Amino acid sequence: IGGRPIRIEIDGGVSAETAPLVTAAGADVLVAGAAIFKGGSVEAYRQNIQAIRTAADKAAG
Repeated sequence: IGGRPIRIEIDGGVSAETAPLVTAAGADVLVAGAAIFKGGSVEAYRQNIQAIRTAADKAAG
């Protein structure tokens, strides 16, 4: 809009399963909550974040 870069953010319902869908639809900022905090340990949180990033990156190309 007016030559300015516009970011498209999705907040809510973001998981490793939905990240590719919203990324393919044009979202470039993903906010995940519950999908990250499953597992109850710092290592599980890291794995969940990485799974979301990997899924989104594959969809983005």
